Amino acid sequence: MFAPDGAGNSAVLGIDPGLTRCGYAALVRSGATVEARSLGVLTTPPSLGVPERLRMLAADIDELLDEVAPASVAMEQVFFQSNVRTAVAVAQASAVAMLAAATRGIPLVQYTPSQVKLAVTGSGTAGKSQVQAMVQRRLGLSRPPQPADAADAAAIALCHLAAEPLRRTVGSSR
Repeated sequence: MFAPDGAGNSAVLGIDPGLTRCGYAALVRSGATVEARSLGVLTTPPSLGVPERLRMLAADIDELLDEVAPASVAMEQVFFQSNVRTAVAVAQASAVAMLAAATRGIPLVQYTPSQVKLAVTGSGTAGKSQVQAMVQRRLGLSRPPQPADAADAAAIALCHLAAEPLRRTVGSSR
């Protein structure tokens, strides 16, 4: 279980939503140290229909939330570029993750791709390889996380951990 404890440890589950590949990263912060406890990709076979794939993804996310028991979930906001079909699939996968977190009462925060890149690399226009390299460095990994979806999920979680103290301060002053 990765939930916060009395020693100030906090855990976040980062999700890079997708129907074919859904990246995830469970990070735990203890003081100034951040550790990757779990990192990977949930997949569904494109040969199946969308309803079955969403059911499979929902079951996998439920299992992941049960295993990780995060204090919060951070997810990339659906960003529409040019491929409508991809945007719809990402939105559907996002909805599955949102529902799973909401059902458990786990706070969920979304970040734009540029917010994530800025928080992790210092540049909101950083490329994938820059993000992977910084995730590797910040988590003390021996190599950049693969596939890119897992690295993106770790970057989202790192972004959330960086933003969390400010969010708490602003929230408590209201």
